[in-house]
Amino acid sequence: MAGDGGTGDIGIQALSGAAERNDDFIYICYDNEGYMNTGTQRSGLTPQGARTTTTGMGKRENPKDLPRIMEAHDIPYVASTSAVYPTDVYDKVRKARDMHGLRYIHMNTPCPSGWAFDPQDTVRLGKLAVDAGLVVLYEVEEGAFRLTGRSAALAKSGKALTPVTEFFAGQGRFRRMGEETA
Repeated sequence: MAGDGGTGDIGIQALSGAAERNDDFIYICYDNEGYMNTGTQRSGLTPQGARTTTTGMGKRENPKDLPRIMEAHDIPYVASTSAVYPTDVYDKVRKARDMHGLRYIHMNTPCPSGWAFDPQDTVRLGKLAVDAGLVVLYEVEEGAFRLTGRSAALAKSGKALTPVTEFFAGQGRFRRMGEETA
């Protein structure tokens, strides 16, 4: 288990090598969208427009899509989940436990201090990220893609996704982002 910086920036070469060899372990990326342990610097997974201590006007680049990078390695299992949906996390870890080869689980995790929001809004913001389609709950098992949990329910309902502006509104890291950018 490692954070987004340790996975997508610092450690991607080792993870890529392990994936190419299909080494037998489960890797979980704890993605809070920045280097939070060292003062909220940008990572390769920080979203475009987010302010960090190293991107005062907002990050210009799009974030890396690490689950897709791992899927390109043709490993047995890749999953995307969110810490605010513990049953989805549990189901995916349990499924991965019963498989062999490299299994990759990407877990989005809201960060009150790094995203600049009140901790009581953690679950609400995590759910908004999914409802706006910014975080999609899915798995790719032996190359077969399938939506899971809340994302599957949203797709089945046919209803419009929540506007991303609702997700951005509650976070200080997006305060300088204008309506046209969001």
